Amino acid sequence: MYDLFINTGKELGHINPEIQGHFSEHLGRCIYEGIYVGEDSTIPNTNGIRNDVVEALKEMKIPVLRWPGGCFADEYHWKDGIGPKESRKKMINTNWGGVTEDNSFGTHEFMNLAEQLGCKTYINGNVGSGTVREMSEWVEYMTFDGVSPMADLRRANGREKPWTVDYFAVGNETWGCGGNMVPEYYANLYKQYQTFIKNYNSDKKIKKLAVGPSDKDYNWTETLLHECFRQQGTFPQNFGYMDGLTLHYYTLPYDWDHKGSATKFNEKEWYMTLAKSLVMEEYIKKHSAIMDRYDPDCRIGLMIDEWGAWYDVEEGTNPGFLYQQNTIRDALIAAINLNMFNKHCNRVKMANIAQLVNVLQAVILTEGDKMIKTPTYHIFKMFSCHQDGTLLESSVNTTRIGLEDEYMVPNLSESVSKDSEGKIHITLANLSCTDAYEVAGNLMGEEIKSFKASVVGGKMDAHNTFDEPSVVEEKVFDDIKVDGSKIMFKIPASSVIHIEAVI
Repeated sequence: MYDLFINTGKELGHINPEIQGHFSEHLGRCIYEGIYVGEDSTIPNTNGIRNDVVEALKEMKIPVLRWPGGCFADEYHWKDGIGPKESRKKMINTNWGGVTEDNSFGTHEFMNLAEQLGCKTYINGNVGSGTVREMSEWVEYMTFDGVSPMADLRRANGREKPWTVDYFAVGNETWGCGGNMVPEYYANLYKQYQTFIKNYNSDKKIKKLAVGPSDKDYNWTETLLHECFRQQGTFPQNFGYMDGLTLHYYTLPYDWDHKGSATKFNEKEWYMTLAKSLVMEEYIKKHSAIMDRYDPDCRIGLMIDEWGAWYDVEEGTNPGFLYQQNTIRDALIAAINLNMFNKHCNRVKMANIAQLVNVLQAVILTEGDKMIKTPTYHIFKMFSCHQDGTLLESSVNTTRIGLEDEYMVPNLSESVSKDSEGKIHITLANLSCTDAYEVAGNLMGEEIKSFKASVVGGKMDAHNTFDEPSVVEEKVFDDIKVDGSKIMFKIPASSVIHIEAVI
């Protein structure tokens, strides 16, 4: 028996909805075919954007979407993507497959997508091959409501009122594809560029994000924060500089040269992959510790704006398109990370899984006019219960499981929140691919008046296909007993459970 303790009287922090954010890049079939098919397509669309994808994402309660990259952002010049489509410049997507990018999906199309979804916007600016002026003018184009060259250009292109830009990042992976910079150099660029990201509407402040580290590059975090603030007086007086620091970490079963198959794997590879995904917590804790020295009040968020599983591409597909299938293993990766982000919600303010459609650990796959929801989709939909919730103190006793000492993992992962109506939401993941576990939950003396539960699970390699789109779905879970403040159940192998309790 495993004991799950929930202290309903101890609130630990606010869970930003953006923790369940997403990432869309001009990469493979994410934007084109996956999201945007054009107004003349036979696939049902609104302003060229697929209706089926929009409805699925709204059902999932997508809170924020990042665009246009990724590595693509630092070769993207926004003026190429505005105005009449027939006159927009064509370019080569040098990062992803060497295909032609016709810029038919640009600023207006992305903002229209966000409006259809009802989600916040996260724009990545071009530092690697762009200029301060280019970035400044883009912000003006999108957000200024007065008379100016860029605002007038926006109106000439059919948009009278400005949009809201919620987040703006100064570059992407500047330590790699975004310019191969050292942190001292990027820190100076960040200070320069962010100066010209103007808040034209005082009621809709743009949150400025600096490019943070890749996985365990703690020196980047230390150096960037030191360089950004050492000449600006005491640190707390200068928070206008930076609202967030990004972090990138991908889960690879093996390494960059041989990542492993998305669907053909054994138990050893199951545990190996989950163990490598759990390394995220070490990175969160150690980068947070550095940030705590500069920002003890957690006013700067750790934004994990690229994360998820990365496998070898599906056989017969373009290697540069990063198209991969999605199994129960990915559902567990999503669940343990989302539980982790919840538990670190005082520092982790946003996370964006890579990527939205048809790329890496996507929540949706498309093929022509067909669309399927992946196991990861169903986890995000399940976890939407935590959005805007209050993190409650919780713990579960665990056992280390696995096949090799190097890749042992805890058998259970949990997080608990309380929503605005006072309902308690428990999400519990079983990391074993073979064993079910008896669990006894205790709400610390609070009588449970009613409850409902659901589960996402199946065999470890179970996945949805276009021929069989419903192999993995969220289903009702009713094998639960309640006695006062106690709740007892058996969580199946390789599954994730959500329990909603009214007290």
